[in-house]
Amino acid sequence: MSNINESLASLLAVDGAMLVALVDSSTGMLLGEAGSGLDLETAAAGNTEVVRAKLRTVKSLGLTDTIDDILITLTSQFHIIRPLAKTPEVFIYFVLDRAKANLALARIKAKEIDGQLDL
Repeated sequence: MSNINESLASLLAVDGAMLVALVDSSTGMLLGEAGSGLDLETAAAGNTEVVRAKLRTVKSLGLTDTIDDILITLTSQFHIIRPLAKTPEVFIYFVLDRAKANLALARIKAKEIDGQLDL
């Protein structure tokens, strides 16, 4: 499944999913989106800065690890940011309703989609 829209729709089908986007952190641009509930342009730009900062920090520390995902836990939501393994400058941005979502399953599904996307 390399189609962006199909991949995002698959993530949006996860219990508790509110919205999902594919973002290019080199430009901050949305490559695809599904769902609603947030200003995705603002979220994409802000989370691009989060990804850039973490990538800089990993490099500055001399770590050879890559980022699997970044989890932001809000009072009512989970935000999962997952840089793609094959294209780390592109990331999945996945927002879930904390009361309805199973975080472990959502992370597994994001990893699965990461492996299927071919940009």
